[in-house]
Amino acid sequence: MKILVVGSGGREHAIVWKLKQSPKCTEIFCAPGNAGIAQDAACVKIAATDIPALVAFAKEKQIDLTVIGMDDPLMLGVVDAFEEAGLRVFGPRKNAAILEGSKAFSKELMHKYGIPTADFWEFTESEAAKTFLKEHDTYPIVLKADGLALGKGVLICNNEEEAMAGVDEIMVSKKFGSAGDCMVIEEFMTGPEVSVLSFCDGTTVRPMVSAQDHKRAFDHDQGLNTGGMGTFSPSKYYTPEIAAFCEEHIFKPTVAAMQAEGRTFKGIIFFGLMLTPNGPKVLEYNARFGDPETQVVLPRLKGDLVDIFEACIDGTLEQVPIDWEDNAAVCIVLASGGYPVKYAKGYPIEGLHAFDDRDDMMIFHAGTALNEEGQIVTSGGRVLGIVALDRTLDEAIAKGYENLPQVHFKDVHFRTDIGRK
Repeated sequence: MKILVVGSGGREHAIVWKLKQSPKCTEIFCAPGNAGIAQDAACVKIAATDIPALVAFAKEKQIDLTVIGMDDPLMLGVVDAFEEAGLRVFGPRKNAAILEGSKAFSKELMHKYGIPTADFWEFTESEAAKTFLKEHDTYPIVLKADGLALGKGVLICNNEEEAMAGVDEIMVSKKFGSAGDCMVIEEFMTGPEVSVLSFCDGTTVRPMVSAQDHKRAFDHDQGLNTGGMGTFSPSKYYTPEIAAFCEEHIFKPTVAAMQAEGRTFKGIIFFGLMLTPNGPKVLEYNARFGDPETQVVLPRLKGDLVDIFEACIDGTLEQVPIDWEDNAAVCIVLASGGYPVKYAKGYPIEGLHAFDDRDDMMIFHAGTALNEEGQIVTSGGRVLGIVALDRTLDEAIAKGYENLPQVHFKDVHFRTDIGRK
């Protein structure tokens, strides 16, 4: 099979890495990819959102399967376009990708079908939102831009002053662009956060192993929110009892609700959960693999990812064996100094081949490029994910931090407490 992966981050590198292990995969392409992905796939200079060019390339190269990694092309209808062109593609159609594309839609869906989540209120006018906040007067409270905002359109406000400034940020100055045309205000929930990715074929949902992300830029969850500074799997909070509850009251009802709404979901649903004192509740849905959660989940997957993707497309997911290694994984993100605000690019990276002969350590590239001299250099905020596998989480964490200094670039920044909170 010839396979095309669409995207350019650490998530896509992990997907490419796993797909390459399939005996069915004879050739693999990535659009647009990055310098690390280029070592595992043929990178194509097509933007992930240039849908006509992606379709044309897939036709020209007679691609047998296209896998959509990123959220933006899904919301733009890339899957619909591929299907209309008679091409096999893995991911939800546009009308199902709205599960991530609109916070208001997902909250209304959960409310309608009794899926546990925080109380919420929707606003399309900033003044109405401010009036509500003054009258509600219960803090902390959460403000969410309705649309896609690179995982950053969520503000936790501790008092009225912060809430008023937050409304202005989202709805007036439009910090997150048109994502802020509508805003959701949510009750603030407490408890450990857990991420559970799942494979879906429209009717069947098969959860993957759990993971836990670290969003804040600095140790002890200090600093600004980022796209994710590291992650680990499994979560010690996600017990078999909680998993059974989530499957019965969250995972299956969500897939059934989407089908009932005429929005059959095939692809990946990422369930962002909070384990509150009143039981698990949904924080958010994503309509694709998480980044960096994918970097710790896929290395624990036994078997052939191509078989699973094909079963999701064909509606035969129930028949495919999905097994997981009895181990643990940690991913420590090496970021550019100054991320997520302002950072320099173009620094050469040393030690990228330090783990080439190991199967318990790997490097997934997120923001890398080739310079004119052919060196791999930094080209983004999150640059690399250093992944370590071992029998237990403590052993994986120790191994990751012990080996991490072998990889280096100028002004490198990373958290020293991934998996330790």
